[in-house]
Amino acid sequence: MDITQELKQADKSRKKGPSPKLRGHPRDDPRTRVSKSLSWLLRHGAKNAGLDMRDDGYAKVSDVLSNPMFRDVNFSQLQEIVDKDQKQRFHLLAEPRSSDSPSDIWWIRANQGHSLQTVTLDMQPITSALDVPMAVHGTTLSAWELIGKFTSMRWFVLLTHLSATQGLSKVKRNHIHLAQGIPGDNVMSGMRNSSQILIFVDLQKALDAGVLFYLSANGVVLTEGNEGFLSPTYFQRVEFAKGRLPVPGWEGAGPVVPRASLTQSSIPVQDLLVAQSDPSTSESI
Repeated sequence: MDITQELKQADKSRKKGPSPKLRGHPRDDPRTRVSKSLSWLLRHGAKNAGLDMRDDGYAKVSDVLSNPMFRDVNFSQLQEIVDKDQKQRFHLLAEPRSSDSPSDIWWIRANQGHSLQTVTLDMQPITSALDVPMAVHGTTLSAWELIGKFTSMRWFVLLTHLSATQGLSKVKRNHIHLAQGIPGDNVMSGMRNSSQILIFVDLQKALDAGVLFYLSANGVVLTEGNEGFLSPTYFQRVEFAKGRLPVPGWEGAGPVVPRASLTQSSIPVQDLLVAQSDPSTSESI
């Protein structure tokens, strides 16, 4: 019996008692609901749930599994969920209990996405745009259109992640999240596959202006921006994800080419960072 069947069977045979209140929709796959619940607990809800967490974001697995949400989840099921997570959202760590004991203490953390101010992740600084293929933020069309009524055909406002004058916002999270590619480019994490608007960031321009960027353990590009915002000054191009057509007013110099695909090219990198928008240039990258 695989983990999904086990969790469904546990749900059917659950004794009467307080609802575990797993996150997600009741029709979601049980594994998805456990994953969403883990994300919420380890990124945002530890304090409210009374979960002790280290400064580096790790919590004891035994404490996590003692939460009522996970009363039907055992360690092997948790381990399978972590191992098979395509976006590598979590990390399990085994540490010796003591020098005399063979028993390990298992810890788990979310690799990024925290709103908990007490968590300080060990991240790799990005010092050059060449460190990653690209940096792109994804959002929904409805959020983009809700306020941004094509004002002046240039400025748009995004309710949850954009401000008219300040740009991308980290909102309640510790960082603004950027992916190293777009859906369909084997992106592991940093953007939802359902994203309908793609905001490409001129990483080198932002770095040269003193904006700090980091790489999380699961490959997400993170930044606090300036006082929580990443200015539209650093938006290189904005596209509709479907068809990869540019949003009017945000065409830039043409489609953005992943830098990783240029490393074997004999043409100078600076000449290829942005593909020129001519009839021979493909919109499919």
